[in-house]
Amino acid sequence: MTNGAGNFFEDFRAGQILQHGPARSVNTGDVALYTALYGGRFAPQSSDLFARSLGLPAAPLDDLLVFHLVFGKTVPEVSLNAIANLGYAECRFLKPVFPGDTLSARSEVLGMRENTNRESGIVYVRSTGFNQNDEPVLSYVRWVMVRKRAAESEIAGGQVPKLASAVEAPEPISDPPLAFETFDRQGSGGSSYFEDYAVGAKIDHADAMTIEEAEHMMATRLYHNTARVHFNAQAEKQGRFGRRIVYGGHVISIARALSFNGLANAWFVRAINAGRHVAPCFAGDTVYAWSEITGKATAKARDDVGCLRVRTVATKDRPCADFPYKAGEAYDPAVILDLDYWVLMPRA
Repeated sequence: MTNGAGNFFEDFRAGQILQHGPARSVNTGDVALYTALYGGRFAPQSSDLFARSLGLPAAPLDDLLVFHLVFGKTVPEVSLNAIANLGYAECRFLKPVFPGDTLSARSEVLGMRENTNRESGIVYVRSTGFNQNDEPVLSYVRWVMVRKRAAESEIAGGQVPKLASAVEAPEPISDPPLAFETFDRQGSGGSSYFEDYAVGAKIDHADAMTIEEAEHMMATRLYHNTARVHFNAQAEKQGRFGRRIVYGGHVISIARALSFNGLANAWFVRAINAGRHVAPCFAGDTVYAWSEITGKATAKARDDVGCLRVRTVATKDRPCADFPYKAGEAYDPAVILDLDYWVLMPRA
């Protein structure tokens, strides 16, 4: 018996509950390393003083750091034998997480579908992250391509879940309740607010970030993401690409950090409607990003905050001044990420 072999496609069944362990306590060291990896500058996550002016007890973890930590908890049972993580849906950030909190995770298998090559299949899971009080802080669906143990294994008929195409526009964070009357507008780092964005507006985030081998491996270790495709160079020489691939969440965090240029006051990611890793990314690639405002929603019974629906597209080795996306039905060859999400933004 090989310890830590992980689940293969044959081991999953619809309705299966996967409990992930161990739990992970997070601290300011995790936050500092995350900042060092991506350089995020959003004000509430950067300053305790700024966070307290909004009614938070301290600077919360970046929403995507929470996502990656919960995701990493799920890898040994869900995607240790993954070929690729393919996409996301129905992702909701339910409660802020702070240094000192402890995160755990649980997943439910929603369905599976064998690929026609019979060497792998797609597994759909809903994962939920909890804090130390067993309060849910995050819930999302993802689908992942997983190797079969043996190509000749017989698999029962596939079951693909029906997923919502989008999350309803979220309301402002209510636990703890956020207030936007007294924050330092000059100190936020941005001068544009909810009213300044029109649906259809496109923003070139201009900066770029080159991925180093050590950085993306450090990131996956930070998240306890043990998927072999990110770590084992010897094994991946025999894989699809002949080398390790970068964890897709690493690209998401780079794109989010780059989006500060133009969306500096988009402080909180409240939901992810859909996300697709369009193409693999490797060490040495340089990531650029651009965003389009695809929707707006005002808060119920509040006039100080609203939600922007944003589509952020990341490319590799191609600047985004001309907003590369699709040519007909196919993506531009440079596109590596297509992310559709809601952000919370104060009003002017």
